[in-house]
Amino acid sequence: MIPPRLPDWRPRLTAYLAETAAQGFRYGSNDCALFSAGAVRAMTSVDPAAAWRGTYTTLEGGLKRLMKAGFNDHVELVERLFQEVAPAFAQVGDVALVDAPDGPALGIIVGETIACLAPQGMGHLPREAALRAWTVPV
Repeated sequence: MIPPRLPDWRPRLTAYLAETAAQGFRYGSNDCALFSAGAVRAMTSVDPAAAWRGTYTTLEGGLKRLMKAGFNDHVELVERLFQEVAPAFAQVGDVALVDAPDGPALGIIVGETIACLAPQGMGHLPREAALRAWTVPV
């Protein structure tokens, strides 16, 4: 269960995004799923992906780890942890699903854009790119 966001979640999220933008993309330590889980951790102090950090080095390896834990993929993990909302109603700090070259990717709503982590680094997609969204408890 993910607890509500901390009272100072906004500056914590801002600091996390700035810190993460400077790091390179690496499966198992800084990929789209772990990036989004890290944002949740910054806002709530609970890491929904703690069990998987550092346990894989490829996309396939990460998916195998999730399947061993009973999830089809990272999207199903998010579905089970958070309440889905229409992307138009997602707020700053909520998790978004976007289409990426390697398949579905997770990002964080940061206003009119979605912060996403990709092999070339942190980028921003227009909010309209969200296919689905889930709310992080407030």
